Amino acid sequence: MNRIHGIVVDCASPVRLGEFWQAVLGWEYRRQAEDWVSLQNPDPNGPNLSFDRVPEGKIVKNRVHLDIRPLGRSRDEERARLESLGATTLRLVDDNPQDIHYIMADPEGNEFCLLER
Repeated sequence: MNRIHGIVVDCASPVRLGEFWQAVLGWEYRRQAEDWVSLQNPDPNGPNLSFDRVPEGKIVKNRVHLDIRPLGRSRDEERARLESLGATTLRLVDDNPQDIHYIMADPEGNEFCLLER
């Protein structure tokens, strides 16, 4: 049996993405360097989130993405907050009334979903 220790996102600027996701999640920094930033999950059983500098840029849609569920705010309030931090709203998925959500992108274009709280 294993558990996931971390989720690592390849990127051009680990510091910039670390700042963005730290503001999104409110997690503490675990490690911070120019080429590697890691955020500590407050749940000791949950995975950490890290950003690793790579030379190549993002070319196609992510094969893995994060689903974000806001706490204490509506989805639209959280979307506005995320946009103020540098996220971009790509589209609203509303074909199923039980599962309406936004597909968004972080400052480097990595997609994530913003769900209802």
